[in-house]
Amino acid sequence: MTTGVDRSQLRQIIAGLTEGVILIEPDQRITWANAAALAMHGAADLAELGGTVAAYRDRFELRYRNHHVITNTPIERVLSGESFDEVIVNVRRTDRPDFDVMHRIRSLVITDAAGAPDCLVLILSDVTPQFEAEERFEKTFNANPAPALICRLSDLRHVKVNLGFLEMTGYTRDAVIGRSAYEIDVLNEARNRDLAIARLNAGETIPQMEACLRLPDGGTRFVIVAGQPIDMGDEPCMLFTFADLDLRKKAETALRHSEERFATAFRLAPVPTILCRIDGFSVIGVNQAFGRVFGYPEEALADQGLDALGLWSDRAQRERFEADLAAQGSVLGFEACLRSRDGVEMDCLVSAERVTIGDEACLLAVLQDISDRKRTERELFAAIETVMADTSWFTRSLIEKLGNLRHPGVEAPTGPSPDLTRREGEVLRLICQGLGDAAIAKRLGLTPNTVRNHAASLYRKLGIHRRGEAIIWGRENGFAT
Repeated sequence: MTTGVDRSQLRQIIAGLTEGVILIEPDQRITWANAAALAMHGAADLAELGGTVAAYRDRFELRYRNHHVITNTPIERVLSGESFDEVIVNVRRTDRPDFDVMHRIRSLVITDAAGAPDCLVLILSDVTPQFEAEERFEKTFNANPAPALICRLSDLRHVKVNLGFLEMTGYTRDAVIGRSAYEIDVLNEARNRDLAIARLNAGETIPQMEACLRLPDGGTRFVIVAGQPIDMGDEPCMLFTFADLDLRKKAETALRHSEERFATAFRLAPVPTILCRIDGFSVIGVNQAFGRVFGYPEEALADQGLDALGLWSDRAQRERFEADLAAQGSVLGFEACLRSRDGVEMDCLVSAERVTIGDEACLLAVLQDISDRKRTERELFAAIETVMADTSWFTRSLIEKLGNLRHPGVEAPTGPSPDLTRREGEVLRLICQGLGDAAIAKRLGLTPNTVRNHAASLYRKLGIHRRGEAIIWGRENGFAT
């Protein structure tokens, strides 16, 4: 047996240790505990520990971390002469419901010269702060909506996964926990995979990089993954966090397809189309029809301003167009005279709309060449005026229709012109009704020559030279009724 002096020296050695120490005799008596051990049990003196192993069991309830009650407690195990390392237990006092701590316990069996147990020792560490921190981390980790996964570095197996990762991938928790980093490869198709693997094996931070996770249903999901070394208890681990790129990738793909469709439609549109920046109207691109009609190859227009091209023949038209665009944000069917590269002027209808490409404000303009139509209209009007020079055989309704075609939508003012005499006004009114000189002479009781003289006088006063012009003027000034 160890002498009392030896036991006293042992107590002096361990009294000042930060670890808790409890000495137990083979006869189940708890004979001594240092201050650290008493504090870890919330006890003021040795008596509060119970005095014996049986009393200790009555006063303190020990549970494993999974909350199962321990039937063979560490104090009973050391009493049987067992040596063990680092058992983690939850300790609660039966007389104090608020007392709840976590101990890490190991044993030491001191034998006498014959090898029989002489002094039994429990060595305790208070790991409550560590487990409280782990519990806070656990709650935060599980509640975090950002997908996350923890891999143990010693064997590269996944030990924790949160709901965000499970929802993003469709895996179940059981399908992830315990699987290796190569079975569920979070670095699959990573842009810098070799670097990431090297950092993982070295337990170093893995920078953000794009990767493509394989899903349990056979699909894939694009993510940004990053790794941060952490310790879980005393176990080095790697915390992987993820940002879901799938929606962004789908949006990018849809945008790319949309841009491709726009580019195809823009390039193949049969009418000249031009895309330029709102700021300064510098050209971004033109389609094939623009080059064909206006004679400008696309490479000659890059970043050129519309002013530098001299596209507008009439400065006033350009200013009015820009004012309408600024006021309305779009212009539809604006009639303008534009000039081609070789100086040919063309009548065009310009329709333009503000668009946003990337983050830049742009203008998309469609230029419809109506030169042939305008030329046809001018020729038609000239033919109408020629025909209306002699209206003796036209009905009144036909004259009005021809006048409308020549000057559509014009409202006629009322009242005769004060410059015309009464007789000239009568002659003009009958001309507008479609009567020839002979019929007018008969209606007014005049000779045809006198009618012609009155007509010549009113032509001079009105500044016209043809009968058709007289009819139009008369209609517009109230002589058609």
